[in-house]
Amino acid sequence: MKKLLLFFLFLFQLSFSQDISLYNQFNGRYDFTFVGNTLNPIENSFQTFPAVLTTSDASLTLNSGDIIESAYLYWAGCGTGDFDVKLNGTDITATRTFSNALVQGQTYNFFSAFADVTTQIQATGNGLYTLSDLDVSSFINLHAQNSTNFAGWALIVVYRNPALPLNQLNIYDGMQVVSSLQNFLDVPLNALNVIDNVDAKIGFLTWEGDSGIANNETLRINGNIIGNPPLNPANNAFNGTNSVTNSNQLFNMDLDIYNIQNNINVGDTQALIQLTSFQDYVMVNAIVTKLNSQLPDARISFTEPNLSCNVRQLTLNYTITNFNSTADLPANTPITFYADGVVVGSAFTQNIIPMDGSEIGTITVTIPTSIPLQFTLLAQVDDTGNGTGIINEILESNNSFSLPIILLATPNFNQPKDLVSCNLGLTRAIFDFSSYENFIKIDSNDLVSFYETQADAIAEINPIGNTTNFEAVTTPKTIWVRIENADDCFSITSFLLKSRNCELIIYNAVSPNNDGLNDTFFIDGLRNIYVNFNLEVYNRWGRLIWTGNNNKPDWDGKAENSVGNEDSPGGTYYYILYLNDPKYPDPMNGYLLLKR
Repeated sequence: MKKLLLFFLFLFQLSFSQDISLYNQFNGRYDFTFVGNTLNPIENSFQTFPAVLTTSDASLTLNSGDIIESAYLYWAGCGTGDFDVKLNGTDITATRTFSNALVQGQTYNFFSAFADVTTQIQATGNGLYTLSDLDVSSFINLHAQNSTNFAGWALIVVYRNPALPLNQLNIYDGMQVVSSLQNFLDVPLNALNVIDNVDAKIGFLTWEGDSGIANNETLRINGNIIGNPPLNPANNAFNGTNSVTNSNQLFNMDLDIYNIQNNINVGDTQALIQLTSFQDYVMVNAIVTKLNSQLPDARISFTEPNLSCNVRQLTLNYTITNFNSTADLPANTPITFYADGVVVGSAFTQNIIPMDGSEIGTITVTIPTSIPLQFTLLAQVDDTGNGTGIINEILESNNSFSLPIILLATPNFNQPKDLVSCNLGLTRAIFDFSSYENFIKIDSNDLVSFYETQADAIAEINPIGNTTNFEAVTTPKTIWVRIENADDCFSITSFLLKSRNCELIIYNAVSPNNDGLNDTFFIDGLRNIYVNFNLEVYNRWGRLIWTGNNNKPDWDGKAENSVGNEDSPGGTYYYILYLNDPKYPDPMNGYLLLKR
């Protein structure tokens, strides 16, 4: 007997299985069917010589008007796995896999594989399907010791038809086990919306069930035992049958569909599947539910808003959809927008949105200054502003859409100080502000440039090239600074260039011989800087011989108030210079050497 309890061996099971969970959902005028076949020539419990075939076939027969929506191929067997097979001669490679291991003295591995074959099944349609190249031959002898040598395949075909009622169809898959070592298995099915239980049904794809083993092998939904006698007795749920073809020759696999109208209630959002087995080793691979359902399914998305520097008002273009639904979405469905969890705007749908329809809207939201520049912007449909809605939907978990947002801001900077340089005449001065480029910017990646006008700084034209030796023709002069960051946002600031009258350097030698060198008493910068000066020259006896100001030429060694402005003799003279400048109230004086 297969998988009998052994009294003299320590038995235990190691499971590497995956919990059954929702794989895909369809909402609309959908239904499903099973197509598949075993690769066992007879039930493995009754095999005298262990064998598993490498090919088998089965037929798909849909009614007129049925349109194939999706088709999923599952194949399974003993061993660690063969994940490359052929379907009607087309190579198929598994995109998802499942595994399980039974440790009972030795390790007995099992596998299941999955591939989406929608395109192929849509192209072929009704007809014969042959699965080939499924090879578990290297594992047959080992598994035959435990009567667990098997292989098989199945297609879950989802189809639509305008004549069908509006249904919700869920496909769950994984790999979970019930056996003599694990007598009870609970499989919760979530994401259900039972609006109407009329003609509700459930389908199972399971592996390795035996018709000859019926030791308390039951299938329950919500606590109620279900069956399809005589094909599926209540005490032998997994017995190698196909309820689509009404065959009992599906050795060591089951494709069974049950009516559960009286086992599920309006308003249910989940169902509990319970399996028991006190001997048979049964692996559940996929479960399909079909429920009459007429509900909308609101979803929202929005495009990334256009951002402007220092602007916290965002215009959002959003789209509300009612895809994969079974009812219209009412008008005035609320929409709420959040920035880091803070409500920043609200709206409503304007029209009834039909099934598979959509509506486009626009809203301008203002981001409070308390929200940092970087935040998450979230939109949620069917939300009254506190996270709750008013519409009963197929799925309540797909109503939101979010994007990370980084607002654009002008760069911060250090304010430059005014610069002061010596007056070179008529307020002309030379300045060096080359160090300001690094001083002004706070972010080392910012770009700093200098301009002579504000308009040039804004337009980013005519930048000052020489900041080391910049000549201001007149002062005070404003220098404009543009600080630009990587987001092309910029700040504008300015500083002043100022001149001051610096102390004079007086050269005290005069040689009026017309050789072009020191022909007059020249004081560099005097006339253009201290324009109100007065200069007096005295001889060695203290007699005033010459006076000058900005309206007279420099002293050339002649004595005024003498007959014919006679040349003064060579020697030492004395000068007094009155700058008449508030910064220099005291006169400057010194000796002057006149050479002849």
